[in-house]
Amino acid sequence: MQRKSAFSRRLPDLVTEELVGVLTRKGASFEFKQLFDIVHDRLKKRNAASGGEEMLRLRAYEKLQHLVSRNMVKKNGKKYKGLASLANALVPADASPVTPPVPVVSKPAKLAPKKPAAKAAPAKPVAKSAPVKKAAPVKKAAPAKAPVKKAAVKAKTKPVATKKAAKK
Repeated sequence: MQRKSAFSRRLPDLVTEELVGVLTRKGASFEFKQLFDIVHDRLKKRNAASGGEEMLRLRAYEKLQHLVSRNMVKKNGKKYKGLASLANALVPADASPVTPPVPVVSKPAKLAPKKPAAKAAPAKPVAKSAPVKKAAPVKKAAPAKAPVKKAAVKAKTKPVATKKAAKK
């Protein structure tokens, strides 16, 4: 029995591949409608246009906006144009060499000269003290009840029904 890992390496999908393929043309900029028509035709030829045209349009727009947010596509008004970094969109993140970010230090920190360590004095035994008694918890006073008027007490002549009797 095979277990499916929670993390999987996800490759770029076909919609992203076609978007990148169209937008990498030199000097070409497209409005979304033109861009989608080209991508949709190319996906039909690959037999990969599934889920309906409207759903595919939504997915393509979402992928295009993701590329814009990653600075791989430039949006100028309603026109989209691929940038040089668009070629990196198809390379999986695992395949590219990752270098850790270099911390930027504005001023070098001055280090104090090291002094020779002085010999520590031997530890003295701690004197025993009397055990500490814990204080008794303080009880909060119950809130005062409002005085009951005698006239209201006389008005209640019926016996009060208990919860059990009310349920029957």
